[in-house]
Amino acid sequence: MKELTLLLRERWRVVVRLAAWSVLETGQTFLLGYALARALDEGFLSGRAGVGLGWLGIAGAAVVVGAFGTGRVYGGVAALVEPLRDRLVRRVVDRGVREADGGALSGLTQQVEIARDTFAGLVMVSRSFVFTTVGALVGLFSLAPLLLLVVAPPLAAGVALFVATLRPLARRQEEFLVADERLAAHLGAVCPGLRDITAAGAEEHVAADAGQRIDAEVRAARSLAHRGVLRVAALAVGGQLPIVLLLAAAPWLLARGVSAGALVGALAYVTQSLLPALQNLVHGLGTSGSRLAVVLRRLGPGAPPPTIAGTRVPPTAVPSEAPALDLSSLTFGYGPASDPVIKDLDLTVPRGTRLAVVGPSGIGKSTLTGLVAGLLEPRHGTVRLCGHPVPGHTANALRVLIPQEAYVFGGTFEENLTHLRPDPVPGTELLAAAEAIGLVTLLERLGGPSARLDPAALSAGERQLIALTRAYLSYASVVLLDEATCHLDPEAEERAERAFAERPGTTLVVVAHRISSALRADRVLVMDGRRTEYGDHDELLRRSALYRDLVGTWSPTTPAPSGAP
Repeated sequence: MKELTLLLRERWRVVVRLAAWSVLETGQTFLLGYALARALDEGFLSGRAGVGLGWLGIAGAAVVVGAFGTGRVYGGVAALVEPLRDRLVRRVVDRGVREADGGALSGLTQQVEIARDTFAGLVMVSRSFVFTTVGALVGLFSLAPLLLLVVAPPLAAGVALFVATLRPLARRQEEFLVADERLAAHLGAVCPGLRDITAAGAEEHVAADAGQRIDAEVRAARSLAHRGVLRVAALAVGGQLPIVLLLAAAPWLLARGVSAGALVGALAYVTQSLLPALQNLVHGLGTSGSRLAVVLRRLGPGAPPPTIAGTRVPPTAVPSEAPALDLSSLTFGYGPASDPVIKDLDLTVPRGTRLAVVGPSGIGKSTLTGLVAGLLEPRHGTVRLCGHPVPGHTANALRVLIPQEAYVFGGTFEENLTHLRPDPVPGTELLAAAEAIGLVTLLERLGGPSARLDPAALSAGERQLIALTRAYLSYASVVLLDEATCHLDPEAEERAERAFAERPGTTLVVVAHRISSALRADRVLVMDGRRTEYGDHDELLRRSALYRDLVGTWSPTTPAPSGAP
């Protein structure tokens, strides 16, 4: 708030002009009750309708004059607010240019505008309350000093109660705003990568992290609501209790010379001026004031940009005696009444196996990887990874899925490649993984591990190489490639698959984009919609007509893969 204090000192002439126009505007507040009391006492109740209408005419003229003052008030508020906006814009632009702050655009388009609008609202609310209260109290004193004894004490008590609770209420409001912004920023970072999160087995970690933020916002909201009760109490004491007291004390006031018109004028002052002004003050300062404080602090010098903690998959011990993949009576269909895409599938894949899944397009190969990865829930049957049920925390940490459309986020090369590691990755290990997958050329061309990536500037094949290297560096022992090399040429595809096959303790499951992947595999799963066949290449050539057809349609226009017949 030092920013606002400095601004007000620098613009003191504007503040003086604003006060002068506010006095002119306050004339209608004063005449609201005073003219009404005189119209009743000296006019209508005395049988002089002309006098009564005259006083009402004066009140109407005061409204016109007050409207003129209100128009000038808005000009004065603009003269205060716009310099604040200009100062904040210069600060945000300077930071964006000097520090390459990625949040500069958000600061310009949202936070600066929030600060400007909120500050303008606070000036209007505070100014209106001060001058309206002064006008109403002067009017009450002019009508009958006794009226002040009834109205002023509860009004002062209500304002004092609100002022006493303003600081803790602002703290609670700020805590709620911060919690809400952190949750929104976290969900904004998580939602676009939900498939990556599931494929990486990080659902429980991300869910726990999001749950903590949600719980924090709920606690902040409850605390704010509890403090909000005091705000309601301040309104009741300062704005509504005077109405009750005026009505209750009416016989006493009338007995001591207060006229009926003065009593009606006092009620008009309270109901039409003091209560609305107090409501605006309480709601304005109680909500907008803390929001303004948050925004000004974030736009202040040295304010750090918000950060979102990343999710990492911890290393998990794998029991050596359990098969890498064990499917039992696995059945799945898209919808309760639809025909199963996969029906009663039994499959056991030993650890260290390179398995290729082949079959016609749309037959359920990607569905199978979705079931193994835990993206889909089977209708019947079970899926176990290294002895652990899927879905499950341990099984999720044991596998990584690379889909056809690889995801790369806007960060450095190193951040993208090490995203699934909980610990720092030595540079030699990172470069060795890039060399194994075939990423070194791209890595060197873009400037090395510290270079920042623009996902939109990368080709589909380059994004696949980055995702493959990320999976290679992870601790996952079961790697699922769902046509994850379809944008690579045959040589690059073979190199990536060979790297995973030679990776210690790795079981590789490849949904084959080319039949050459099956020729390199230890075992092949053939899916044809009616039944599945499982075996090695030579065995399936002998007994599977579909596999023979698939191999027969493969045209070796590129050099044959190593080991291919």
